[in-house]
This record gives sequence, structure tokens and C-alpha cells, in this order.
Amino acid sequence: MGGTMKALVKHHEGPGAEIRTVEIPSIKENEVLIQVKATTICGTDLHIYEWDDWASSRIRPPMIFGHEFSGVVAEVGSQVTNVQVGDHVSAETHIVCNECSQCMTGKNHVCRRTEILGVDRPGCFAEYVAMPAENLWKNSKELPFDIASIQEPLGNAVHTVLSGPIAGKTTAVIGCGPIGVMAVAVAKATGASRIIAIDINDYRIELAKSLGATHTINSSKEDPVQKVLELTDGDGAEVVLEMSGHPVAINQGFKMLANGGRVSMLGLPTSPVELDITNDIVFKGATIHGITGRVLFETWRQTAGLLQSGQVDLNPLITHRLSLDEFEKGFELMKSGKSGKVVLIP
Repeated sequence: MGGTMKALVKHHEGPGAEIRTVEIPSIKENEVLIQVKATTICGTDLHIYEWDDWASSRIRPPMIFGHEFSGVVAEVGSQVTNVQVGDHVSAETHIVCNECSQCMTGKNHVCRRTEILGVDRPGCFAEYVAMPAENLWKNSKELPFDIASIQEPLGNAVHTVLSGPIAGKTTAVIGCGPIGVMAVAVAKATGASRIIAIDINDYRIELAKSLGATHTINSSKEDPVQKVLELTDGDGAEVVLEMSGHPVAINQGFKMLANGGRVSMLGLPTSPVELDITNDIVFKGATIHGITGRVLFETWRQTAGLLQSGQVDLNPLITHRLSLDEFEKGFELMKSGKSGKVVLIP
């Protein structure tokens, strides 16, 4: 295609980013060039923007970052057959090798050689992005671009909620960031009997309530373990969805878990966490699922189906729509905790 485009670049090893004019990516025979119509800010992007320890160990500036997006196919490589110019698409952002033992046995979502868009290769905070054709998910042209962009993080929530039985079960969602709030919506849509949303941020607790939480707990004001036990006649939560990654919250999650219950863990602690394995895991007969990414492409089918059916409505979660030039405001909103999903329009 050639030419130049505007992109948000992690320009140095330190806080911040800047808008730059860069070359439009060239594509290989198995790749597709997408004109980005909407992109959304993720917690990972905030880590990169603020340049924390994880970002400094993983990111090599200068680098276009961002990984959640939707857009329109602008160009296809010579070997591409699954999409054509003009198709509306989103993308699975985990690019797998298709050769390791995990990929060869149907577990490619835990590929040992996974590359991540906007982390290990140039991302989508730009007017155009290049992706392997096999990573594209074709969207209905009736699906708004902003909703289509958040299918990727919604897939994290779907994978977490549906990693075990949920229908008719009391479910605690710990951490009401955007993916935690999405997990509330998915748990409601898939039949959880009670959904207890737990956080320390009243703004996000209200978001969780608006998307289907039947009970909410501000754990900075009351003991969430005691409250969950009260709500469940002493049994505890049959399903605990740990979305926060906070060591205290993780411990509370295991203590509020019912005997024989399931903990699905998506949140990422920044350091090792000490647990009472004897009493809170072994004697409880607990099942623990570590959740990474999405099951390819089963989770995408579930995600698209929940949106298409109307059972999951994420419009209340999109709280801000900004131009790409307003990225600083977008990241400040994310940092403040007084936002849901922030959309950037290139």
C-alpha cells in the first residue's frame, strides 16, 4: 500500500508516549492490512504507558503499542483466502507458532512461543495495523466498531466465567475493572444465580451493578469474606472469579470459596502470593483454573454469540470516546479508575 500514517508510539524507556508519523506497515503473503476504525485502552497499555517493571522488561522502544481494535480490511496478502477487502474484522492478539506441542494438541491458547500484538510486534494505536490472516475474526457489519473492539477483552471474561459450570451458582467477581465488569455481564447472561461484585472503587462497583451484579461489596469498608458468608448462609461462593491480581484480594477469594468450589484466576499479581493451601485449597477440594487469553477460536464464537443475542450489552461499559490525539486524557481516565472502557478513534 505504501505511504505514511499517524501512530501512538512508546518512544523511549520511560513514562509517556507520543504521536508520530510512521510508514504504513507492509504485509507478507499470509497477512492482512487493516484500517483501524476503533481501538480501546487496556490495563496492559497503561503498564506500558507508565513504564512499570513489567513493561521495562518486555517492551523495546520505539514501538507502536495497543492491541484491542476493530477495523476494515484494506489489503490482503497473496495467500489470504479467509477475508477480503472491505470486510469488518477484529483480531485475536495472541499470535501462535502452530508448531509446539501445545499448538499441535489443540491448546494453542497456551502456545509456548506466543507473540502479543502491541507488546512483541507493532500494535494498533495507529491508522493501520498488519496481522496474520489466521488471527482475524470477521465481524457483522451491523456491529458498531467500538463494541467490536472490546471483543478481545470480553473474550478474557468469557473464558474466565465459562472455564467451569456457572448456571445456578453463587458467583463472586473480585476486581471490577473493565474485564471484571464484563465477567459480571457474562455470568448474568449464562445463568449465575447470584453475582457478588467486589472492589474498592465505588465508580466501578456501580458499573458492575448496572451490568448485572445482584450484590456489591466495597472491601475497603466491610470484610468481603464475612459478607459473602452472610449472603450464602455460611456456604461461601461456589465460583470465585479473581480479576484483581491483588494479594489480599486473592487470599480473600480463597477464604470465601465454598467447599468443592472453583476459582478462576485472570488477575496478575506483580510478585509471589502466599496462600493457606491446606485449609483454603486442599481441605476445600477446590478447583483452580489459571486463565490466559482466549481459547482459539471457541471463546470468540461464544463472545460473538453473546453480543449478537443481546444477552450481553456492553454499551454502558464504554464511558469515553476520544480521538487518538487525546491519548493523554484517555490514559489519565484509565489511571483514575473513573472510567469503563476508553475508546480511541484514529
